[in-house]
Amino acid sequence: MSMELMVATALQGLVDGRVYPDFVESGALAPYIVFQAVGGSPINLLGSEVPDKELSRVQVSVWAATRLEASDLGKQAENALRVVAGLQTTVLTGRVATFDEDTELRGTMQDFEFFT
Repeated sequence: MSMELMVATALQGLVDGRVYPDFVESGALAPYIVFQAVGGSPINLLGSEVPDKELSRVQVSVWAATRLEASDLGKQAENALRVVAGLQTTVLTGRVATFDEDTELRGTMQDFEFFT
């Protein structure tokens, strides 16, 4: 199973399936979660072998109507990702509070590293 599918599967129960890779679909109802690969550390072997694992950095953004809902949902997302054995999750940052002026939604953003 791909890293993206594992992340989406881990988070979908928190927001009735409203989990989106890269960007939110137009007209999506809050609360929802967006995740995006934002880098990582390539694995380079000494020989010409191709590594069978990747180290990916992913940002997870949670969006909701209120600050309290966004904060609570952000913590739930962190906990859900920590326990997925296939992701081998490392939490890289604390949750950062944010606000989207266009939608007037409150959010949290947090970075994770997955070794898959």
